[in-house]
Amino acid sequence: MKDAGITSISVSEWDSEKGRYLASLDVHRALEGYAVGQLLEGDGSSVMENNRAAGIAARGKTVFKFASGSLADLSGKTVKFTTKPVGSRRFEMEFSDWPEAAQPK
Repeated sequence: MKDAGITSISVSEWDSEKGRYLASLDVHRALEGYAVGQLLEGDGSSVMENNRAAGIAARGKTVFKFASGSLADLSGKTVKFTTKPVGSRRFEMEFSDWPEAAQPK
């Protein structure tokens, strides 16, 4: 979903620089499509640059509970994800186990 947007609300618990995600609901927006994902499992860690927090790197598994338009084939699919910070309050998310049929055109 290159150049797609994500709006998410997450609940997590942290012990110093390590965290565990307890719940998350994500709305993914791509050209002519929407998908809603629900976290199945996830953990994260703080990323430091020059002795300052630069963001959070995370990984886990999510299931798409609903999808429509160009993302309709994702509905009901489970994928693994990783995130890495790419700037102030921004991150890049990458999916693996992505269903080939669901690649947006």
